[in-house]
Amino acid sequence: MKRSGLTITGAAIALAFAAPAHASEKGWDDAGTVAKNALVVVAFGVPAVQGDWEGVLEAGGSIGGTILITQGLKEAFPSRRPDGSDNKSFPSGHTSTSFAAAATLHNRYGWEAGLPAYVVASFVGLSRVEAKKHRVGDVLVGAAIGTATGHLITTRASDNIHIFPWGHTKSAGVDVTLRF
Repeated sequence: MKRSGLTITGAAIALAFAAPAHASEKGWDDAGTVAKNALVVVAFGVPAVQGDWEGVLEAGGSIGGTILITQGLKEAFPSRRPDGSDNKSFPSGHTSTSFAAAATLHNRYGWEAGLPAYVVASFVGLSRVEAKKHRVGDVLVGAAIGTATGHLITTRASDNIHIFPWGHTKSAGVDVTLRF
């Protein structure tokens, strides 16, 4: 397995937190989108790097199922966004997708992968409220949808694989231990 691939995915998560302290609504929107996309890449990338094609398939099912449920609810229950841009506020798609990716990582690889992923997913939810794209309730429902779907579709990987995220003030990464 290539350790550098996992280190890069860990660094992608760390970059999600690079938003300025006094970000504009656009800055929050952009930071949340980057963080969501990084989580999706990690949810597909970690199993792909390991040759865990069942994990890749389950990530696709979790994230795809979440998107279908979220889009269906947006159509069934139109709700005006706080910024007034459209009627697609409920539930938050960015948040549901992020929590589906986080739940997939958690359920497949344990809390060592899940905890940092849930932190990033929570940042995505916060960013959607700060960007005035959603209300807190939209984000909470999105988080519940993503978490439930991720846990219902994903199974635990082998106990012979352990993922250890790490970080300090100048860098971050992910170490993977395989037991044969």
